[in-house]
Amino acid sequence: MAQRYIIALDQGTTSSRALLLNAQGETCAVAQHEFTQYFPQSGWVEHDPKEIWDSQWRVLQQIIQSQALQPAQIAAIGITNQRETTVVWHRETGEPIYPAIVWQDKRTAALCDQLKTDGMTPYVRKTTGLVIDAYFSATKIRWILDNVPQARSWADAGKLAFGTVDSWLIWQLTAGKVHATDYTNASRTMLFDIQKLSWDSQLLDALQIPVSMMPQVKPSMAAYGEWTYEGVPIPISGVAGDQQAALFGQLCWQPGTAKNTYGTGCFMLMNIGDTIRYSNNGLITTLACSISPQPVYALEGSIFIGGAAIQWLRDGLKLIDKAQDSAYFAQQANPEHGVVVVPAFAGLGAPHWDMYARGGVFGLTRDSGKNELIRATLEAIAYQTQEVLAAMQQDAQQPIQTLKVDGGAAANNFLMQFQADVLQTTVERPQNVESTALGAAYLAGLGIGLWQPDDIGRFRAIDQVFVPQMTLEKREQLLTRWKKAVQRSMQWEA
Repeated sequence: MAQRYIIALDQGTTSSRALLLNAQGETCAVAQHEFTQYFPQSGWVEHDPKEIWDSQWRVLQQIIQSQALQPAQIAAIGITNQRETTVVWHRETGEPIYPAIVWQDKRTAALCDQLKTDGMTPYVRKTTGLVIDAYFSATKIRWILDNVPQARSWADAGKLAFGTVDSWLIWQLTAGKVHATDYTNASRTMLFDIQKLSWDSQLLDALQIPVSMMPQVKPSMAAYGEWTYEGVPIPISGVAGDQQAALFGQLCWQPGTAKNTYGTGCFMLMNIGDTIRYSNNGLITTLACSISPQPVYALEGSIFIGGAAIQWLRDGLKLIDKAQDSAYFAQQANPEHGVVVVPAFAGLGAPHWDMYARGGVFGLTRDSGKNELIRATLEAIAYQTQEVLAAMQQDAQQPIQTLKVDGGAAANNFLMQFQADVLQTTVERPQNVESTALGAAYLAGLGIGLWQPDDIGRFRAIDQVFVPQMTLEKREQLLTRWKKAVQRSMQWEA
């Protein structure tokens, strides 16, 4: 019998990826293609939805061709995606009516402030598990309806479709037959009731968004239509937002297990089981993936700038040629350098939620140089994660014994050791750090019965475990300095 494969489409903030897994859970091929980032105004971030699809289609074709796959060998497709990023398109033409407004975009901060003034904060928190912030999709949809010619009349006539990027990809793969999303992506819109598992009419009305724009919502492991490849229908059977997919891919299936993904941003999630728990420490409550029909929830801390800070060193400041060079230069720095970088380039997420914070560099002296700046940038990623972990442990009222890590920057040994030091917690890195794509693949394979949950457990192997080495006195000194720098960055644009 011919080998069967699962394809995971991993549509991220800066690139589209595709991952091919065989029936034994082994990675057989990976392809990646970067696409353009647009910054039309200060605080605005946009993507071209057509370029997103083109880049995703390109890597899908690339891995099929690299393995000379026949259509019958592709058992299913899983999709994972950058969350909150908002695409609105015309149902009849399939054409986007405006660029995708990216999760990092801050143009709707004033609208969020108005919602807070109107007293919406408690309702939003109780219904959606979220805070009111420009990060989420709701105010982005409203902005498009208010600012794109004819958008409002089209929407009122039922001619517009909204989707996070997963919905856009499903629409493309199914040739416009399916307009759907999953629980995890829906829970990032600020429009979805995470208890009733349905769109909330009060929030839709408050933002003047017709329910006709909204996709059908399903569990992450479900039938999302079919992609027809050379006449053969291939099921799309797993869909999840990137961070929930990574939580699933790291096998954090039990309450109390947690992971941190070091991608463009850093996102820490802890599985809290089937009971909703709200944070008292600036975290959000979101839906996670489940291996059963019963919904599962997670606490999440969203850090807007993680690996993107390393990109800034490479592309913005030209201090490094390749992202992986950052570890080498960080180790050449004076370890007592005193420099602190606060990478609040898109405001601050958890636990501060300050849309008006901006990046800053503090503690520079005459002997501060390239190496110190690079080291401080890596340290900032770890400090931000420490703040989120502290908040999560308080909310969960239990210590996290081991933090599972993944994402591109998790390959940086300097960062991972420093992370273990400032957390005073063991950091565990798997051999395959593509946890986001793996999560989507696992969902798809489980969804069609190719695998059972016990099979997935046998697929995971550990690469390295990082154990804390720093003294508690040194740690406290560093964290005190970091907190001082963060305070000076907050409300900069207010």
